[in-house]
Amino acid sequence: MNEPQTQAATAEPAALRARVEEHIRRHELIPAGWEVVALVSGGPDSTCLWHVLGALGYRVEALHVNHGLRGAESNEDARFCREALGADVVDAPPPERPTEEALRELRYSFARDRLRATGHTASDQVETVLYRLVASGGTKAIKAKREDGVVRPLLPLWREETEAYCRAEALSFRVDTSNPETARGLIREEILPLLRRLHPAAELNLLRLADDRRPSKLDELLADAGGSKRIDLGNGLTAVREYERVWLEQTPVALEQNVRWGRWRIESELPGLKVRSWRPGDRLAGRRKKVQDVFVDAKIPRSEREAWPLVVRGREVVAVPGIVEAPGITATREAE
Repeated sequence: MNEPQTQAATAEPAALRARVEEHIRRHELIPAGWEVVALVSGGPDSTCLWHVLGALGYRVEALHVNHGLRGAESNEDARFCREALGADVVDAPPPERPTEEALRELRYSFARDRLRATGHTASDQVETVLYRLVASGGTKAIKAKREDGVVRPLLPLWREETEAYCRAEALSFRVDTSNPETARGLIREEILPLLRRLHPAAELNLLRLADDRRPSKLDELLADAGGSKRIDLGNGLTAVREYERVWLEQTPVALEQNVRWGRWRIESELPGLKVRSWRPGDRLAGRRKKVQDVFVDAKIPRSEREAWPLVVRGREVVAVPGIVEAPGITATREAE
């Protein structure tokens, strides 16, 4: 996530829209000119969302889900969304236990055949991280894009910025009077002000904590149900998964004059050569023999094979240092 500016920021509307567009492009949330349904409550965040997406050239429709929990006030929210934002209004009575999570999933059950966007901001991110930290000891963050395709274009913005945007663009919005009674309201109205007194950068630091807990490339590899996958982790390391086995190997490197690979020093002046680790299915160049069989014949322990260097040209294995030599390539191994 591109880090939000300080909460005091009140960006000029065009600059704010540019930040939202950069976030959308970085996370590939909405294709250019695409149709998107803004899930609106009538508050400043979703009103800002609806207006910004339209101003950026997306084809925006609005959808408001009315749970009727606040009686006449809920009906006024629905009327506002219909008249001011052109929203379709769906009446959805709350479940027997109307928790925040249950109500959210009920709202997300509509328009599933279309791309949907919500007005979650950096302020919501901070409140979510703090709640989950206290409630479960984790810091799972709001995702820019949910698995069901719901996207969050406003995550780079603070709530104060969405309100300032609405005022700058002369957009009316509603205020939910029930917010202080919720867990988020308690965090927003009482806990965060105390944390700001403790340290003025409390919210930014909570936001960074959320950003630091994003799934890593290795997390993605371990979660992948596929049989075979390779991911470059950077710093010269590649993670490999072959069904239930996972290991790390050095990333292939060009053999230019010489290469150090573990305890091996490999030298050659031949062009187009690389050094890499063994991969299942590798065969010697011009032969049908598998490198795995070469290891077996040479009595190389299985535990050493995945780190053993191979000299390759394209997909062909030219040499297996210490076992299969090739003209123009020399390999020496340091003693342990």
